[in-house]
Amino acid sequence: MNRLEYAALDALPAAIARPARAAPPATGIVHFGPGAFHRAHQASYIDTLLDGDPSWGIAAVSLRSAGTVEALSAQQGLYTLAIRDAAPGFRVIGAHSRFLGPDDAAETQALLADAEVKLVTTTVTEKGYCLAADGSLDLAHPDVVHDLAAPAVPRSVIGWIVGGLTARRAAGTPPFVMMPCDNLANNGAKVKAALVAFAAATDADLAAWIEARVLVPGTMVDSITPASDSALYETVAAALGVEDRAAVQREAFTQWVIEDVGSPVCAALARAGATLTDNVAGYEQAKLRVLNGSHSTLAYAGLLRGHASVSEAMGDAALASFVDAMIREDIIPTLQPVAGLDHNAYREAVLARFRNPAIVHRLDQIAADGSQKIPYRLGDTLAAHRARGEMPQHVVIALGCWVAFLMQRAHAGVPILDPAAAALAAAAAEGDAATVLDRLIAAKLGFSGELAGDPAAVAAIAAAAQAAFDGDWAMLSSD
Repeated sequence: MNRLEYAALDALPAAIARPARAAPPATGIVHFGPGAFHRAHQASYIDTLLDGDPSWGIAAVSLRSAGTVEALSAQQGLYTLAIRDAAPGFRVIGAHSRFLGPDDAAETQALLADAEVKLVTTTVTEKGYCLAADGSLDLAHPDVVHDLAAPAVPRSVIGWIVGGLTARRAAGTPPFVMMPCDNLANNGAKVKAALVAFAAATDADLAAWIEARVLVPGTMVDSITPASDSALYETVAAALGVEDRAAVQREAFTQWVIEDVGSPVCAALARAGATLTDNVAGYEQAKLRVLNGSHSTLAYAGLLRGHASVSEAMGDAALASFVDAMIREDIIPTLQPVAGLDHNAYREAVLARFRNPAIVHRLDQIAADGSQKIPYRLGDTLAAHRARGEMPQHVVIALGCWVAFLMQRAHAGVPILDPAAAALAAAAAEGDAATVLDRLIAAKLGFSGELAGDPAAVAAIAAAAQAAFDGDWAMLSSD
């Protein structure tokens, strides 16, 4: 079977959307971390933008391994985006122009210095920014230590970006816009502070220039993107009639929220469908509490009730109704108003996404790392209500389900996937739910130490946890 490439576009079935271009576009963006999410999400926006302006092509840079960029290069940057939804579809994306791996440092450096590059984006996961627990740059991180001592070929994305900005400043070239696209709270401010701190370690004048001149807008991104697998490749080959080993898949819903910093770069992305706002934090809060909080609730309660995936859990009428009520009654009242964001419409969209049977989002994957996720996904909502003297019954039950999940796993000897796995298993292995919860609070595992000073909330969570562990699910339908 022939491989997907520009020469094959005209022969694709008429129903397959494809670029109108006959060759890769010119490079205007450098992107670090061209994994599936970037290719399914940001690159689809850029592909739309390229329809009207061919100068926005993406140079894909992989710092750790060459597999993805080699697969893209073999297909001239083309790949298929499969939409998994009630109305499935296929679209060939042609947004990428260059393909650089770990051995292409000189070419990457040249691109970062190139005045034609207007934007640098990143999807390197939260840990890829080498930040300390307080969100500042970890100057003791091995990659940062290396880059400060030997900046010619950096290991960290922060080192790469500062290196590019150093070259542009020396040449009198205006800085590019730096745009982190990982779901790290307040990502723009944190990444800019990291760039300034890195530069300040060796060059105070450079640090001042970055502080004054470099725009780092905050962002929020969202779209469920399952991993590519052999089944996807077979489906794409059958639909297109050509082989595509770089295909990706996602749900139809996609969201790219960008802080409006007054840059033409941001305005261009808005033309492609991104949302510009002066309140990224409001969107982040809604996503964390509505989508992520509900996801975690479905994961822990769903696993305890014998379900395996999100769509399967949403087929459980009692559980689906409970989650809907939790969003309406407990979560939305705690959200700050955001211009352009209708919280009830967002709730409906989230629940519709959860019901999508074409996306198999496993509950055990969502359940991982609970000690790190629970404080933000559910704990903040609890705290907001308790500050008003209210007891959010649905959130209390959701938190109890996490405790019961830990107890169930620990009693069964099933591994808990969490950075604090050993401590969580030890806390949950013996005793009733109240005892386990006291241990978790004392160790600050998923719960703040301040919760110990709120005996009413502790008792309510413990009661819900014991009921869930015992399989008493009458609480899901309680008023």
